[in-house]
Amino acid sequence: MDWNPEFSRRARGFPVYAALRSLGRSGVADLLDRCCAHARRFAGALAQEPGAEVLNDVILNQVLVRFLDPGGDHDARTRAVVKAVQEDGTCWLGGTTWQGKAPMRISVSNWSTTTEDVDGSTAAILRAASS
Repeated sequence: MDWNPEFSRRARGFPVYAALRSLGRSGVADLLDRCCAHARRFAGALAQEPGAEVLNDVILNQVLVRFLDPGGDHDARTRAVVKAVQEDGTCWLGGTTWQGKAPMRISVSNWSTTTEDVDGSTAAILRAASS
C-alpha cells in the first residue's frame, strides 16, 4: 500500500459486502433479476417502434439501441436522441460505441427502479426520437 497509487481500491468491495449483508443472497438475486427484467422491458418496447433498432441480446441489464435516420446517418440521429433524453431529465442514459456503431446505452442498475419508471423513460426516449 505504501508504493501503490491504487490504495483506495481496497474499499471498493465494501458496497458488495454491505449489499450481501443487508439483502442476503436471495435479495441480491432478486435485485439483479428485477434490473434484468426492466432492461428486457425497455428492449421489448423500443424494438416495436419503427425506426428503432435494438442491437444486443438483452441478457443482463444493458440495452443498446440506435435510431435509424432516413438519410442514413444513424449515428448522428442516435446521438441527437441521447442528447434530447439527457436534456429532458426523465432518466439518465448515455451513448457508447459498439461494433463500429454509436448506440444509446440504457443500463438498469438502481434498486429503486420500477416498471412505471421504465415505461415513463421509454415514453421520454420515444418523444425525443420523434422530435
